[in-house]
Amino acid sequence: MYISRRGFIKLTGMGLASLGLSGLGFNLRPVRAYAAGLKIEGSKEILSICGFCSCGCNIIMSVRDGRMVSSEGDPDYPVSEGTLCSKGAAFLSMHNNEHRLQRPKYRAPGSDKWEEKDWDFVLERIARRVKDNRDQDFLLKNGVGQQVNRVETIFQLGSSQMDNEECAVSHQMLRGLGVVYIDHQARV
Repeated sequence: MYISRRGFIKLTGMGLASLGLSGLGFNLRPVRAYAAGLKIEGSKEILSICGFCSCGCNIIMSVRDGRMVSSEGDPDYPVSEGTLCSKGAAFLSMHNNEHRLQRPKYRAPGSDKWEEKDWDFVLERIARRVKDNRDQDFLLKNGVGQQVNRVETIFQLGSSQMDNEECAVSHQMLRGLGVVYIDHQARV
């Protein structure tokens, strides 16, 4: 961040003025509380659980007209005491983001353009590719004759946006297919 000499002097002056005002007995807490209340005015508070890790921290979500307008940690929750990790703190911006894709995109082999496709096309294509790969590369026995029943040419990297239940279902499905290379990006 670049700051000019003039900007630095202005910031220093404002800081000194703030310190002087606080020394005179001005209490800014009510102003901060009022300002914080404006963004959630008229909304309904809903207590929910962050599912991004096994801590299961409580999140207080403020909902107005069916849309989440604020999310914050629950100070009464004993594990986090109102603080949230970076994934929990980004809960609101993750769900209310104009850059978030709403429909699947597909880029054909050799193409440089992404095209919007429907879910049936995408899921059918993924299922077909997984089945063809599994049928082609499924190993019944390893090099010394032990039965292994696995596929070594499919890999899955889980997303940090998957909650615990989604991870469990994904893991069970992949193990059922014989996939052995599974990792997960849940680390913050």
